[in-house]
Amino acid sequence: MRDTPGAGHEPLPLLIVDGANVVGSVPDGWWRDRRGAAERLRDRLAPLARSGVAGLPGPLELVLVVEGAARGVEPVPGVRVEDAPGSGDDRIVHLAAAAGARPCLVVTADRELRRRVQEHGAQVTGPRTVLGG
Repeated sequence: MRDTPGAGHEPLPLLIVDGANVVGSVPDGWWRDRRGAAERLRDRLAPLARSGVAGLPGPLELVLVVEGAARGVEPVPGVRVEDAPGSGDDRIVHLAAAAGARPCLVVTADRELRRRVQEHGAQVTGPRTVLGG
């Protein structure tokens, strides 16, 4: 059984969520309140840190990457929130590259981002993995 990161054991698998892409995949008016949409996504993701997702069993280290007007979303237990200083895609690629040999799954539908993170050994999946449906 895995422990929490830094507890002297093997690091947890990493799940990185492209916040802008996942939020944008559901036409629910998110554009009127980008930060609120990112907060709702964060809250929806929190249980996945323990349970995992298809292809990556929990527990996981879960990182939600936000950019633009969604910056400033606070973390909650189970979900670390990373404010991208510029491009969210660039931050996601950096996180995937830093994962090293541990399992890493990136949630996005962005084809170019998928290609970029796969170059660093990350697996990719679409928004439905975390949204259901």
